[in-house]
Amino acid sequence: MRLGVRLLLGIFLLAGLATYATLAIFSQEVKPGVRQGMEIALVDTANLLAEAASQDLAQGDFGKGHLAAAARAFRDRPLVATVWGRTKDHPGLRIYVTDDRGRVVWDSEGRAQGQDFSRWNDVARTLQGQYGARSTRTDPGDPRTSSMHVAAPIFREGRIAGVLTVVAPTASLLPYADRSERRVRIAGGILIGASLLLGLAFTAWLLRDIGRLRAYAREVGTEARTPLPRLASPELAELGAALEAMRARLDGRAYVERYVHTLTHEMKSPLAAIRGAAELLREPLPEEARDRFLANILDQEVRLRDLVERMLALAALQHRQAPAQRHPVDLADLVARTVASRSPQATRRNLTVRVEGHGQPVQGEPFLLEQALGNLLDNALAFSPEGGTVTLRLDDTGLEVMDEGPGVPDYALDQVFSPFYALPHPNGERGTGLGLCFVREIAQLHGGTATLENRAGGGARARLTLPPG
Repeated sequence: MRLGVRLLLGIFLLAGLATYATLAIFSQEVKPGVRQGMEIALVDTANLLAEAASQDLAQGDFGKGHLAAAARAFRDRPLVATVWGRTKDHPGLRIYVTDDRGRVVWDSEGRAQGQDFSRWNDVARTLQGQYGARSTRTDPGDPRTSSMHVAAPIFREGRIAGVLTVVAPTASLLPYADRSERRVRIAGGILIGASLLLGLAFTAWLLRDIGRLRAYAREVGTEARTPLPRLASPELAELGAALEAMRARLDGRAYVERYVHTLTHEMKSPLAAIRGAAELLREPLPEEARDRFLANILDQEVRLRDLVERMLALAALQHRQAPAQRHPVDLADLVARTVASRSPQATRRNLTVRVEGHGQPVQGEPFLLEQALGNLLDNALAFSPEGGTVTLRLDDTGLEVMDEGPGVPDYALDQVFSPFYALPHPNGERGTGLGLCFVREIAQLHGGTATLENRAGGGARARLTLPPG
């Protein structure tokens, strides 16, 4: 299972369980809490009515007393009250009175007149001087028929002369309890949904940094230039710094191993030529042969020096993640300076260099961009036939250099940007194989690309694409 899914499930599970437990406890307490509040109100009501019933009980005929008359008027009284969105339009209280033996002497609804209630908890406990109350269902299988009975003693001359019980159906409270419970559950559902959304947001925030770090780690050991991303978490930032240090060490080791091997291979040929010429010079030779061998030694020395210098420059370039400085660079001015510096080389071979377009300014390191353009122009001049034309064309996305030479063999198109891969020039000379590699590194360092392809009409087209300034 992916880390993001595990994080989200963990957060949601914790929030869900906590919310469910809270809701379950709260829901279990809603109805008992409502009944307790109702019981407290009934205790006060029963004791108040018991005081009013004392004189009526002493008269002997409770049904003709003031409390019975008030109860009958209460039952007939118009009642309209809207409580929490529900309308109450009829009285819900029932009252009955028992004598000191527990026999009902008066019932406001007339249902239990004369019955013996001495065994019911509300009457029996009250007659014993204790708090008496009970909850009884009319239908034992239906909790909605339950009624709460709360009793209070009727005192006469300091003794308990009877019991007054107030009866209230708990069914009248159920809609309010259900409403509260429903609202609690809705709030719980909203809370769980909010927890899920917050969990998603937190997981996405955390995985964003992890994803950036993972993408960066994938680039370790590759040639791509991927800077260490900015990470919000200090722990991940520390891990990223460790990866950056490891990448630098890995790149350094691989670079040294690869380039020492390649440099050794490339140096063998000019060193062998120098050694061979030196051995021949130890023998007596005609002056013309001696001059030719000395010139060969000097040429090979120049080639070795050029190879080492380019190697060092390429090494420094490949370990950079971005240009050291960025300035607006006018490509047209850059092309003009580069063409002027190669004018003697073009003149010697009777080559024409033509510039088309103006291009757009780019942001970059002027020195490196001039070196890249110089390498492209050097290649075009080297492979152009005597008296040919080299065209530099500027546009809004960069520039391209076109020659009229033999083009690039198909087998070499995918390798020309590899280090030390060189094709022989038309005059038989061979370059270091680092020029185009240098161009590609500079292009990538600036966020651009370098490509080389054959033209339909003959010759090659090298393109340097750069982001606009």
